[in-house]
Amino acid sequence: MQAVVSAVLGVAIVAGLSVPAHSYTAYISNEKGNTITVVDTDKLQAVRTIKVGQRPRGIELTKDGNYVLVAVGDDDTIQMVDTKSGEVVSTLPSGPDPELFTQDPAGNLLYVANENDNTVTIIDLQKRARVGEVQVGVEPEGMGISPDGKTLVATSETTNMAHFIDLDTRKIVANVLVDARPRFAAFKPDGSELWVSSEVGGTVSIIDPHSHQVIKKITFAIPGLRSEAIQPVGISITRDGKTAFVALGPANRVAVVDTGTHEVTKYLLVGQRVWHTAFTPDERYLLTTNGVSNDISVIDVGSLKVIKSIQVGELPWGVTISQK
Repeated sequence: MQAVVSAVLGVAIVAGLSVPAHSYTAYISNEKGNTITVVDTDKLQAVRTIKVGQRPRGIELTKDGNYVLVAVGDDDTIQMVDTKSGEVVSTLPSGPDPELFTQDPAGNLLYVANENDNTVTIIDLQKRARVGEVQVGVEPEGMGISPDGKTLVATSETTNMAHFIDLDTRKIVANVLVDARPRFAAFKPDGSELWVSSEVGGTVSIIDPHSHQVIKKITFAIPGLRSEAIQPVGISITRDGKTAFVALGPANRVAVVDTGTHEVTKYLLVGQRVWHTAFTPDERYLLTTNGVSNDISVIDVGSLKVIKSIQVGELPWGVTISQK
């Protein structure tokens, strides 16, 4: 009997060893430090610092995972960092003061919000060339693309609008008024809703992408904090579309929101002035960038608990995560 048990345990151990562990790499843009901090999400520690251009903010991996794209606003360009060498290998013609950007589902085109000229610039990533532009409202920042790749949304901070752009015609088809200073736009994975955070307005507007109507506004209330200290910025929504996490800026919290009811279910205390967030691909962790405390917080998504703080560079702003 003991031999049978040992044999079974041996098979289980071998089977367990045959299953690869998930290990990912996070890249954090440090706006004031002019660097990218590389974080191993298995060890939960910073492992490298990459020097980039002036004022890095928006950051994203190319779809093939070969490059980190980072918007260096004061250099008026997007830099391409090779993920293997950690070196800046090319630049993209973004236009003045690029901030946030997004890619089409195939990873062929990059859409960049250029704050200083009220334009969305379109870049062909293979040719590394500018292939078009769309004029939008004043100070565009938030950039979201629908899951089917047909609609782009750009939010303009000063105009207080979400601009819906048809990507076949590259024309604006709707302008939706939201609350003051919209900073981020995120579609639910099924494309049924668009979520837009308004930093000064203190809300997240839920927009029907078909009717272009605001169907709900989420507000936030944290005991002991003044309402003006609660400033929504980054939004991350789980793949199943059931839960959203909203970074609340100087409130130093991330709100957990039930997307079915649009109600806040919990607030998680993180670092100071939480800005943006990103899931590891397995959605085990959510990482938050905390600008004033110069660190990132690691949230265990299953338990909804903050499990670690990791020091990074000066004024961390954006985060993107790839699989090793």
